[in-house]
Amino acid sequence: MAATDGERKHETGKLGFSLDVPFPSSREAVIALRSLSPDREPRKGGISKQLTVTGSTLSVRWSADEARILRVSVNSFLDHLSLVMETMEAFGPPVSQ
Repeated sequence: MAATDGERKHETGKLGFSLDVPFPSSREAVIALRSLSPDREPRKGGISKQLTVTGSTLSVRWSADEARILRVSVNSFLDHLSLVMETMEAFGPPVSQ
């Protein structure tokens, strides 16, 4: 996995965390994005998550009110990401349509 960073946004008082995950191809990055996007945060407030793909990199950005909420969200996401990556590895590279 690629670089991560954590920071507190002083103007809003929110915590931020970002994660960039490189994939072998842009198609695989889009598959991961589509697999992970439906997961909504269980709590209505206090955290937001944005997923984007640029080239073959999946980027995720979190913003949270509390460190505990941020930690739970990131850990849950990493568990799901691991499962998606293991599944893609087990079935091989995607077939062109």
